[in-house]
Amino acid sequence: MRLKDRVTLITGGAAGIGKATAERFAEEGARVAICDVNESAGQQVVATLGPDACFEKVNVVDRQEVQAWVDGVVARYGRIDVLVNNAGVLRDNQLVRMKDGELVKQMSEADFDLVIAVNLKGVFNCTQAVAPVMIRQGSGVILNATSIVGLDGNFGQTNYVATKAGVIGMAKVWSRELGRYGIRVNTVAPGFTATEMVMQMPEKILEGMRARTPLGRMGEPRDIANAYLFLASDEASFISGVVLRVDGGIVVGT
Repeated sequence: MRLKDRVTLITGGAAGIGKATAERFAEEGARVAICDVNESAGQQVVATLGPDACFEKVNVVDRQEVQAWVDGVVARYGRIDVLVNNAGVLRDNQLVRMKDGELVKQMSEADFDLVIAVNLKGVFNCTQAVAPVMIRQGSGVILNATSIVGLDGNFGQTNYVATKAGVIGMAKVWSRELGRYGIRVNTVAPGFTATEMVMQMPEKILEGMRARTPLGRMGEPRDIANAYLFLASDEASFISGVVLRVDGGIVVGT
């Protein structure tokens, strides 16, 4: 019960790593509040977390929705101990694709803007809404989802990599700005992880992911959740401003 009675907010908690994190934190005694844009899936998850958990449909890009969610959590529980900024989207494409000297395809402005809005601004919105609550209570933990590609880059992911590198930078700033108030800020960088979305990919691609990972398997969502759990717990009380790779030893190549 390492998180007994600690009020935890998790964005994108209806599936994948967010869902696994909500389940893992609840197992350790946390009072979990999740949000997601998928209302039906979110309600299904929260029903398994116990009577003290709650769900709200929230688009993290919308600052008013985020603030209303945070205010509601404080009204219900009286405090916020942990924020897990997990929500994110993918819209992959090459910067440009050329054939015979002609431009045939490129990443669209709409896809660039959407990923920046959700993955980067969404993290900013949620953290900015939660930080005053934690400052007033003199403690808190903020955990951010980045990715190994935010450290190493990856083909066809200009928008996604930009957001994940940006999250790392923001977290380093926040660890300095908020540390004086007893708030720790850290970031987790998963490698290839067997979420529902990833496991729908063709088996050939999944085989390649396993082959490129030195430990010979993909990560499970619970592996990432366990990293969040450690960083949220008192066992990590002197850890702030770090990026923890949970990737089976992989280094993304060209």
